[in-house]
Amino acid sequence: MENSKKRVAMRVHGRVQGVFFRASTQEKAQELGLSGFVQNEPDGTVYLEAEGTADALQQLEQWAHQGPRRAKVERVEVEEKETLEGFEDFEQRR
Repeated sequence: MENSKKRVAMRVHGRVQGVFFRASTQEKAQELGLSGFVQNEPDGTVYLEAEGTADALQQLEQWAHQGPRRAKVERVEVEEKETLEGFEDFEQRR
């Protein structure tokens, strides 16, 4: 079953810092059974990596285009990664 897992990286652009984006992303990812991390970047974007089923990753991507209520997402860049990291859970990083 391990090979049915995928890993993606997403960079979310817009008004996405200071609007509970990381906490909301963590909540959504855990709800979808994903592992990985989310962090704010110095350039004002939010960066995340997530591992899980293709379906769950697609749902997270769809959610990221909206984000939490106060976010104003302009665009989401998604990159599929070659290898799995084996994240334990989904965490917020600084």
